[in-house]
Amino acid sequence: MSLTEIATEPTTNNKPSRAFVTFLAGNGDYVKGVVGLAKGLRKAESVYPLVVAVLPDVPEDHREILVSQGCVVREIQPVYPPENQTQFAMAYYVINYSKLRIWEFVEYEKMIYLDGDIQVFGNIDHLFDKADGYFYAVMDCFCEKSWSNSPQFKIGYCQQCPEKVQWPVEMGSPPPLYFNAGMFVFQPNLLTYYDLLETVKITPPTLFAEQDFLNNYFSDIYKPIPNVYNLVVAMLWRHPENVDIDHIKVVHYCANGSKPWRFTGKEDNMDRNDIKMLVKKWWEIYEDESLDYKPIVPLPPISEDKKLAPLLVAALTEDENVAHQRSAPSAA
Repeated sequence: MSLTEIATEPTTNNKPSRAFVTFLAGNGDYVKGVVGLAKGLRKAESVYPLVVAVLPDVPEDHREILVSQGCVVREIQPVYPPENQTQFAMAYYVINYSKLRIWEFVEYEKMIYLDGDIQVFGNIDHLFDKADGYFYAVMDCFCEKSWSNSPQFKIGYCQQCPEKVQWPVEMGSPPPLYFNAGMFVFQPNLLTYYDLLETVKITPPTLFAEQDFLNNYFSDIYKPIPNVYNLVVAMLWRHPENVDIDHIKVVHYCANGSKPWRFTGKEDNMDRNDIKMLVKKWWEIYEDESLDYKPIVPLPPISEDKKLAPLLVAALTEDENVAHQRSAPSAA
């Protein structure tokens, strides 16, 4: 039996079953990001496990690495959008629709999804206590070039600073609040799961793939949370007035060139001191061997004879001490 075939039951400690969850595909270097995330959660002293939803193309040795770091590995099958001529903002976005499978993980009552290029620098377990029935995530920014085909980008409008450029009346109602899908709090549910899979079959893909899809699907129950829970690093130069870097709990290394395990510092904005500091903090966690998973090995059951043995030894020792004390010569 391989390591990844070992069943791991979620531990609840009499609380509703909760877990963090991330997604991994292929045999590339993103496994380093997931390992870093697992160690970051441990450093932040989270009491909940990290589930890794892996596609079949994730190799066995990568799965074993994840299990050795205390992750719960769950294989899922790919989900593909309808075929058409839409060009995604990034070619690899097509596989991100497979994240919809995590709504099937109903052994957990509530989960927090985190992308593999995210690091947790502060405990966020309290987010599990948010009211049920809502979808919680951090609002995105429309200022990056990847949004260049959107009406928001073309007129310079961003929900991070809506007062700077007002939404034109002639363009109708302003767009609804839009979240970044690299981090969100949700509740697995089979009815939702099946409906997501049916709805995606008839929903034409758009530039931001599953992120656009999730925004449309959960628009009625979306509740924004502060950007300390998902600091997209581009916010550092796009909206520095909205960032208090000393209180950031979650950093999303999603800008070009910002992946710590690929960092060269040569890409746009990567020569910034704040970026270099955040990359350094990621590496400090990743390379800290004290944060490696240390499984708790249960002690073997003790027989009745062995339970009595320490008592007998203690009694004999006491008798010997008494005898020794009695036979000792007087100091007088």
